[in-house]
Parts: sequence; structure tokens; C-alpha cells
Amino acid sequence: MKNKASLLLWLLILTGCNSESNLQLWYDSPAGIWEATLPLGNGRLGMMPDGNPLQETIVLNEITLWSGSEQDATNPAALESLPRIRELLLDGKNHLAQELMYDTFICGGAGSGHGGGAGVPFGCYQVLGNLRLEFHDQSRPEKNYRRNLDLEKAVARTGYKGHKREYFTSFAHDVGVIRLKPGRKSHTVIRLDRPERFATAVENDRLVMRGTMNSGVDGQDGMRFLVKVGVNHSGGRVLYEGDSIVLDDVRNATLILSAATSYFHPDPETHCDTLLEKALAIKYKHIRKDHIRAYQSLFKRVSLQLGPQKNTTALPTDLRLAAYQNNPDPGLDALYYQYGRYLLISSTRPGQLPPNLQGLWANSIQTPWNGDYHLNINLQMNHWLAEPGNLAELHHPLIAFTKALVPSGQTTAKSFYGADGWTAHVICNPWHFTAPGEHPSWGATNTGGAWLCQHLWTHYLYNPDKEYLQEVYPVMKGACDFFLSSMIREPSHGWLVTAPTTSPENEFFMPDGITKASVCIGSTMDNQLVRELYTNTIKASEALDLDREFRERLRKAVEDLPPHKISPDGYLQEWLEDYRETEPQHRHVSHLYGLHPGNQITPAGTPDLANACKVTLERRGDGGTGWSRAWKINFWARLGDGNRAHRLLRNLLAPESTYPNLFCAHPPFQIDGNFGGASGITEMLLQSHDGTITLLPALPGVWSGGFFRGMKVQGNALVSCWWKNGKVKKVILESPRGGTYLVKANDRQFTVNLSPGERKRLRFHGKKSKSAQE
Repeated sequence: MKNKASLLLWLLILTGCNSESNLQLWYDSPAGIWEATLPLGNGRLGMMPDGNPLQETIVLNEITLWSGSEQDATNPAALESLPRIRELLLDGKNHLAQELMYDTFICGGAGSGHGGGAGVPFGCYQVLGNLRLEFHDQSRPEKNYRRNLDLEKAVARTGYKGHKREYFTSFAHDVGVIRLKPGRKSHTVIRLDRPERFATAVENDRLVMRGTMNSGVDGQDGMRFLVKVGVNHSGGRVLYEGDSIVLDDVRNATLILSAATSYFHPDPETHCDTLLEKALAIKYKHIRKDHIRAYQSLFKRVSLQLGPQKNTTALPTDLRLAAYQNNPDPGLDALYYQYGRYLLISSTRPGQLPPNLQGLWANSIQTPWNGDYHLNINLQMNHWLAEPGNLAELHHPLIAFTKALVPSGQTTAKSFYGADGWTAHVICNPWHFTAPGEHPSWGATNTGGAWLCQHLWTHYLYNPDKEYLQEVYPVMKGACDFFLSSMIREPSHGWLVTAPTTSPENEFFMPDGITKASVCIGSTMDNQLVRELYTNTIKASEALDLDREFRERLRKAVEDLPPHKISPDGYLQEWLEDYRETEPQHRHVSHLYGLHPGNQITPAGTPDLANACKVTLERRGDGGTGWSRAWKINFWARLGDGNRAHRLLRNLLAPESTYPNLFCAHPPFQIDGNFGGASGITEMLLQSHDGTITLLPALPGVWSGGFFRGMKVQGNALVSCWWKNGKVKKVILESPRGGTYLVKANDRQFTVNLSPGERKRLRFHGKKSKSAQE
């Protein structure tokens, strides 16, 4: 009884009212760089206020705002040269095959513009505009300045003596909202602009900015866009002058910002007006309440507390981040996890595009790497958090995007390979570009579509629904058709291999030790992806009772794929041949795909391969770009080494990898590292990829006590867990569909049966005692 009472007291303390109150980023000075501004978004519309007291800039974004246009990227020379390219590769003359590919096996046209696609058909994700607020009043910005982002409410604030501002992008009404309470004798000027291709005017008491993007094709207009701002106010007066709105002596004002493009809406003007006028008719307190309720329906599903709580929130976030390397801060770890969920909720929503390389946020015309969809890890990493983070519907935009790629991918398969089915390579955009990139060293990888299909299947594993599976099965089957009709047999063992391909963005020395090449046959990652695609499609076919003959054809093809190979030095080989890398610490660790996010390599099921992965990671080192460090967190968590995983988390949160607003630095900013880092925290606490719900599989010592609520596992079950001194004390399992679940906790394994809608508690009383089910 005494033990139960002490456990109850400990749980009450651990889950007390302060557990979620620290979920904010805050600063005691305005943002000096864009990567210190506060990101707001509702999955479509984004705002980033800098909090400048006198001249504030709020950077605006809309997830569909792209330059460029659909294009024919086929290249007849590619298919003509393919037999010779393969012949050279099979003869071991990779460098000559690569030279030939430079001239022939690339996309038609300019491709991505070598990452500068704003002026070519590939296009570029761009800033929508800047909302400029110029303040003149009797407030004192040097007194009590503070700006913050409240993750629990998705609301940002700026305040100082005599002046307050509040900002959010409404999840309920799909507009941007800025609440102003200026100081006495105020005079505020409001303007809109962007770097190019726009015009601003006042029309019918609305501030309006319109423009047309560059299509990349002479004589052809690109996407149309517009932004409108309306004002509700009390006290004072509002003047509409030229290209600005002026507020004189207002006590408070609410700016409503609406925006639209022609990507989804042929008539963006009507759509923009409808949203604006509806929002202007709602009182501020109601529009704010509606927003918070809609946002929290997603965010509040999961809560997390890690390790002992310290008064670290007394430090501004940038100073807290700087102190983190020398002072463990479990609260910052938990904040970073929830910030990842916040960014995902903010940067995509059903019916819109998936988050790009920068999620929703960009501040320039030429966004780095075009802010595109990289299919050799980055777009996929953006979604690792969706299912376990209990945000399954945020996977829907990626699923829809993948389905939309199929027609273009079929053209690419036929024109470049003479193959059936569909495929996609490395770079992609909303115009459904699937051709090889303009540089074979990175653009030749043709398993982008296969990797996307992993997400189709993963969504089904977490949310078993045969109606959904019937929708995506043809996409998976079409991806299989491509590889069944395009892979060739290598001569040494008769294995089926992709050719030509690469191990993403990596390079090796030819046997002479001098000549460098990237192009190869059957890279390890390709073998893993094709094996996974075939295996998942077999399972989907069985679940739907379809295509028995096709299923058997896939089973035979799986047997002919190359096995994993361990080098004499003990690491997992990246290529069929044990080539020497030109850069042993390369940022990509693509050949460990089978460890994570795949499940072909596990410590229990394939211990030799898991040990080879450890050797590989030691050779690669703990450095790399931000997203690379994030991926390594997940690797080490899958290997069960929580302390090493946490060391990588600390590396990710180092100044060279994380900006003041906690955006991940490649550098420059790439959001995949935020999502990958948050995914790694999940993997340290909960795993289900191998069919078992494993609790605390890689718990670091600094998280000796804590809890999480509402995380999701495969089979559509929700898991909550409390632990102390590194041991699970209590678990709650619930499932809307019911089922039988295998659970592992405290080195013990047991079965839990759940009826539909049942919620079951498990308590762990001691080292040797069995768990008690309630």
C-alpha cells in the first residue's frame, strides 16, 4: 500500500499542471535574422513576425506559391544510350558510363536550374510577401521587451511597456490574424510588398497585393496570387491612402490577412475574398477561440515530459540553446519534440501540398535548392513523425501527392528506360517533375517512387483500412512494374539490380584509387527499397486478395535481389563492390535505410547486420549536416543505444545545426532535420516497426524519469507510458479497432488483447514481479 501511495504521489508530481506550461519559445529582443523570427502556419498560410518595435516585418507564405510550370522533360538520347551505359557498368567502367550519362541520360531542358530554378520551368517555392508595420506611439520598447511563441495555442506575441501585439494563422478560418494594441497617440502604417512581380493598391477599404509568377516559359504566364488585408478597430480612425492603411489613435485593431493562388483555385480572387469577409465578420475573441480549439484538436493528442524539470525556461530560448551543450536540459529535449509536431501541424493540412524542404516558410525569391521535394530522404523525413506523433491525417497530402505523380512517372519510365509502370528520381515539384536530374552524380537515383510507396504502406500499418489500401495498391503495383521491367542481371551472381543508379549523392574511387565515380549498379539502398516495395506489395495483395500471379512473380523477384554484404572491415557495404568512399564521413548514410526507416535490419532479427550498421556509423562519425545528425539519432535508437542517440540529439541542437528559433540548419535552413530529430526522440521512447510494441527501447540516462501520452503504434493503438529510474511503471493501451498486441517492457514480453474501444492499464510493481492488467 505504501508503494502504491508513493507511486501515485510521484505520478501526480510528474503529470502536474506545470508539465505542459513550458512549451514556448521566448526572447528578450527582436529577431536580428530571419531564422530568429517565429514561424506561424495553419498548413497553408504562413507568417513569421520579427517583433521589431518600430518597423516590424511579417514574412508571408502560401504553401502552393511556386514559379515554373508543367514541362516535357523527356530526352530521346537517354533511352538510346541506355544499353551502352549498362554495358560499361557491367564491364566495371563506371566512370565512362557516368561521362556518357552527362551527355545523354539527363532530363530534357534545364532541370532544376542547378538549384536555381526560379527562372526556369522547374520553378521555385517563393516568399508570398512582406507585411510591413510601422509604429509611432508613446510606448517604451526598451522596457520589459518580450516576444514568444506559445506551442500549446499556436499564438505568437510581442510586448513591451505600453504596447502589445498578437499573431496567429487561423486553423478554423484559414486567414492570418494580427491584433494590435499600440501605445498612446499612435500612428501605424501598414504596407504590403515582395521582391518582384507584384502591384499593391487600396481597393474598397482593403489593402491588396496581386501578381503573376514567372512560368519559366517565354510568353506564358505563371501562377497568379493575391493578398488582401482588412481591418477591424475600436477608437481612432482608419485611413486608406495610396498603397497603405494608416491607423491613427486606435485603441486596438485586428488585421485580417487573406491570400490565395491559382494552383488549387482557378479563381483565387473569389476564394481570397470569401475567406476575408467571413473572418472580418467575427469578433476577435471568437476567431481566436475557434483557432485554438481547431489547432489543439491535433496538438493536444500527445504530451511528453522528460527527466527532472529545471527552471531553464527562465532563460530566453537562444540563451537556453547556447547553454544546452554544457548543461543537460531534458525540458529542451521535450520542447524540441513538441516543436517538431507543431511545425508539422503548421506546414501541411489535408487538401494541400506536403511540406517542402523549408516546410511552409521561405523569405526569398530563390529559396535554397528551390525549396523543392527531394525524394532521396528529405521529403520522406518530413513525415517520419506523422504516424507515431498521432498526426495521421497530415500524411494525407504526401499520399495524394504521390498518387498525382503517377502519370508523369509513367512517361518517365517509358521514355528513359523503355519500362512499364512509373518511377520518380531525386528532385520533384508541384508540377510533378519525375525525370532524372541534370547531373547524373546525384540525379540518376530512380528509387524515389519506391521510397514514397513506403509511406503509402506505413500509413496503412498504423491505420488499417482496406478501402484506403485499395486506393493506393495500384500505385504500389505500378512502382513494382517499373522495377520488374527495368532491372537487369549482374553477371557474377545473376542478381537483379537497378542500372544505372547511385547511392544518393555519394562518390567512390575506382580500383585505380584515383578516378572518382558516383554511378553504379544495385546500390545497397536501392536493393533495400526494391525488396521492401515488393514485400509490402505482396502483403497488400494478400490483404486485398488480388493478383495472385503477380504476387508470386514478386516473390520470385525478391529471391533474386542482392543480399546485404558486410565488408572485411566489418561495415555494411554501400555498393555491390566494396568501393572506397571519397568522403568516409559523408552526410548521407543511405545504405542503412534497412535499419531506419525500414525494418530489414534489427538487433534481434539480424544481429550481424545490426553490428555492421554500428561499425558503419562509427566510420561515418557524429557530425554532418543538421538532417544527417537527425537521421543518426534514429539509427542509434533502432540499435538500442539511448545514450549515443542522445549525444546525436545534442549535436543536432548545437549552434552550427540549430538556429535561434530552433529551425534546423543544413545550413542553410532545412526543416527535415526538425522532423527527423523529433522522430528520433520518438524512436528512443517507443518502437513498433518489428511487430512488437517496445517501451523505452533506447532510453538515455538523462531521461531517467518521465512520461508520454497518446503516441501511436502500428495496428492503430495509442500508448501512454510513465517511467521512473529508467523502468516502466505504468502503461495505458487503447485501440479504436481492438486487436492483439505484443508488448515489451522492462526486458519482459507479454500479449495484450483489446476489444474495440477498450482502454487497458498495465502496472509494473518490481523487477521480478509480472505486470498487472486492469
